[in-house]
Amino acid sequence: MIIARRSLMAGAFAVIAALSLAAAGSAQAASADDLNRDSAQALKQLTQTNRTAADIARNARAVLIFPNIVKAGLVFGGAYGEGTMMKNGKVTEYYNTVTGSWGLQAGAQSYGYVVFLMNNKAVEYVDKSDGWEIGVGPTVVIVDEGVAKNLSTSTLKDDAYAFVFNQQGLMAGVSIEGSKISRIKRN
Repeated sequence: MIIARRSLMAGAFAVIAALSLAAAGSAQAASADDLNRDSAQALKQLTQTNRTAADIARNARAVLIFPNIVKAGLVFGGAYGEGTMMKNGKVTEYYNTVTGSWGLQAGAQSYGYVVFLMNNKAVEYVDKSDGWEIGVGPTVVIVDEGVAKNLSTSTLKDDAYAFVFNQQGLMAGVSIEGSKISRIKRN
C-alpha cells in the first residue's frame, strides 16, 4: 500500500514537472509574431467551421484566443497556454491561461479555446483585473453543440461566450472553469 501510494505520488509529480517544463519551453519559444499568427489562424479556423462562433464573432467587442493549450495530469494536473486579445481585428495584448486540478485524471491532451467578450463591461474587467479567473467576474457561457443550437444573434445576452476546439490527446473532457487568464509581455 505504501509503495503503491509512493508510486502514484511520484507519477503525479513527474507529470506536473513535465507539464511545467513544457509550459516554460513554450513560453520562451512563443514570440509575439508566433502568437499573432497562431491566434489569427485559430480564430479563422473556428469561425469557418462553426457558424455560431462566426455569428458571435461579428458581435464581439474583443476576443481572447488561446490557440494551443497543453494539459497533463495523473491525479494532480495542470494546463498552460498563451494567446492574444484582439479588438477590431488587431492584437492589443498578450495573455496566458493556467489551470490546476486534482482528482480522478490521467493522461495528456492539447486544445485551444476562444472567448468572445460581448460588452464593454467584460472587456474592461479583463483589461483592469490582475488576472481573470473564469467563473468569477463576467458571465461566461461555454458553447457546446447543445448550447449552440439555442443561440442566435438576437439571444446573445451574456458577457462572454467560450468555444473549445482542436481537442487532441488521451484525457476525457476539457473544462476551462477555474482557468486564470493573466496579461503577459511579449516581444
